[in-house]
Amino acid sequence: MKYRLQVLAVFFVLSSVAYGAQIKALIIDGRNNHQWKLTTPVLKKALEDTGLFTVDVATAEPGEEGLKNYRPKFSAYQVVIDNYTDYPKNEPWPAETQAAFVDYVRNGGGLVPIHAAASAFGGWKEFEEMVGLAGWGGRDEKTGPYVRFRDGQFVRDTQPGKAGHHGKQHAFQVTIRDPKHPITRGLPPVWMHTTDEFYDSLRGPANSLEVLATGYSDTAQGGTGENEPVLFTVRYGKGRVFQNVLGHGPENMKCVGFLVTYQRGAEWAATGRVTQKVPADFPTADKPSIRQ
Repeated sequence: MKYRLQVLAVFFVLSSVAYGAQIKALIIDGRNNHQWKLTTPVLKKALEDTGLFTVDVATAEPGEEGLKNYRPKFSAYQVVIDNYTDYPKNEPWPAETQAAFVDYVRNGGGLVPIHAAASAFGGWKEFEEMVGLAGWGGRDEKTGPYVRFRDGQFVRDTQPGKAGHHGKQHAFQVTIRDPKHPITRGLPPVWMHTTDEFYDSLRGPANSLEVLATGYSDTAQGGTGENEPVLFTVRYGKGRVFQNVLGHGPENMKCVGFLVTYQRGAEWAATGRVTQKVPADFPTADKPSIRQ
């Protein structure tokens, strides 16, 4: 009987540890030139479906007062999912919120900008360093180089030009360039992403940047003819940043390739490791995979 009680006690301790070990995630939204009211629920559910995360949402209320009072408690979370841009008015966060955000990431917090989110806050130096590469927001060669994959290696292209561009929405292949990183380990070397915007011509400081995957920006679709970064990481202080430029809207986010790289990237940004297995329905090189 005594042995049985000890086993039960261990079971309950392990159960409570497992429950308590859930990763605390925060999604920030409220302003975006994309459909944040539709994409935030997708992003929230995708993390919760893994069983690894508890997810809160901090939404900036409309108007000047709503922005003035926007002060998420970043430090209470292990990872922030960024679904926020400062479009259309290019309104900065309050200085206190900016400082708290920088301190959070620099001191070890995880950050995952989704699609357009990294293109916010052009000219905010610390934010530019965090996200590594971004588009629009007044960015150009003064912000930093383009990063392209040419002849088997990454090059920094310093030619003059604006940052940020996309052609027509279309399906395209994603090619893994670092198969040993925890986020991409075990993924097929090439996989087909569903119809989506293809962001190209991103620029930035690109310090501590590691490109995990690229896609070909097809000139037939209005692209650059370059192999451009689509998944990449940045180290900022003690913090880990994973940027996923896929996922224009809720339909585009149904791609299993987007969902899995987002889920794995969020876990890595929060903990530095990935425990999730690659699902059987992951896309192949010639066929996208969609979850309804």
